[in-house]
Amino acid sequence: MLQDITGIDPKSIPLHDEETMSIFKSDEALGISLKELKCDVGSLGIPEFGTNFVRGMLMDTRPTTMEELVRIAGLSHGTDVWLGNARELIVGGTASVLQTVGCRDDIMLYLISMGLDPKMSFKIMEAVRKGKVKKGGFQDGWEDAMRAHEVPDWYIDSLAKIGYLFPKAHAVAYVMMAFRIAWFKVHEPLAFYATFFTVRAKAFD
Repeated sequence: MLQDITGIDPKSIPLHDEETMSIFKSDEALGISLKELKCDVGSLGIPEFGTNFVRGMLMDTRPTTMEELVRIAGLSHGTDVWLGNARELIVGGTASVLQTVGCRDDIMLYLISMGLDPKMSFKIMEAVRKGKVKKGGFQDGWEDAMRAHEVPDWYIDSLAKIGYLFPKAHAVAYVMMAFRIAWFKVHEPLAFYATFFTVRAKAFD
């Protein structure tokens, strides 16, 4: 519908537009204040990033890159990944958004980068993302191997709390779609709001 109104192909929208990126950390690019809503990010109405829960995540993290948005998308779709886990690490200053576990792929790639055996890294990822570690603990030798390769205790503790993890490919697809819609909100607001109130009027409070 946005393409029909504007003639702009969403696939042509640049994924590095700074003004669009800025609405995920503030409301300045929109030229309005959302403080009355106890919110100061401009992602209202953006799929995946418009709910109270995810807007709270954005205010806690203030993302400035696509990679951070992908990590946040993963965090918002996982189970026992954000609340009581990554949020406390980020807000408390223990880790940055990109150091926490957002998607299942993050585990394997990080452990391999720390020097762990790729096969073991894969097995740890699979056990964590299915919630098996949370239910039954790490298999013998896994914690020792991680500590031997200087994986931080907070990271190991974080893995042990996870119930389910989202695949990164899905998170990337969601973020690309959300960013392109956000571009219309910033650069073609009339088309964005006409579409939103036509398609999503019943969902609007």
